[in-house]
Amino acid sequence: MCREEDFSQAYFSYWSTRLAEPLRYHRKLWEFVFICQALWERGAVVSGHRGLGFGVGVEPLAAFFASQDCRILATDLAATEAIDLGWTETNQHAAGKVALRKPWVCPDDLFDRNVEFHECDMNHIPADYVDFDFCWSACALEHLGSIEHGLAFIERSIDCLKPGGWAAHTTEFNVSSDDITVDHQPTVLFRRRDIEGLLQRLRAKGHNAVAVNYDAGVGVLDQFIDVPPYREQPHLKMALSGFATTSIGILVQRGG
Repeated sequence: MCREEDFSQAYFSYWSTRLAEPLRYHRKLWEFVFICQALWERGAVVSGHRGLGFGVGVEPLAAFFASQDCRILATDLAATEAIDLGWTETNQHAAGKVALRKPWVCPDDLFDRNVEFHECDMNHIPADYVDFDFCWSACALEHLGSIEHGLAFIERSIDCLKPGGWAAHTTEFNVSSDDITVDHQPTVLFRRRDIEGLLQRLRAKGHNAVAVNYDAGVGVLDQFIDVPPYREQPHLKMALSGFATTSIGILVQRGG
């Protein structure tokens, strides 16, 4: 889970600088750092490896992975669907490859060589998305219509990997309750029991689902719940539909 103590780690400032993101106490930055650090530690970010990004919006991750000479397929909703859902109004949708170009993160020649963009509905991933070394999504799967849709997406994303490949996903986590939550809404909130049920299913299929640390932190900012209109920082936990929520990371390695 996103915690204040993570922001003081050496790796956090490194990734913030590498992604050209201002260092700030914000859970969205935490998600980017979590994905980069987790995949880097597991040896997934290697020249020639193939990466698959879901719901990428205008995030810097595709550009960074391309800068490491990984071949990236970045995906997002079709433009008409994104407009209907309001993602374009909030600058959270990639209209194409050009929206992902960030020369301050990845030189244009590397970007052009290594990045491809497809339109993709995360509820209907094409069958030919296979044999990737890693995949990721940053706070996108909670917008798929229901908790079950989000969990099904994670399971389907594992099918896109080659054996030994890694999936790194972040999503909204309900800090307030493991019972009542938000479901069947534009944004859903996952509970601990939802995540644990998913990890059990994945392990039963032979995958390496990494145990989740549910420690919510003891720092001053860990106790602060941001309320609308949300501020730029601190924004580690926020109030949403009557619940306190924060970001949580899920890591799964495809079995053999």
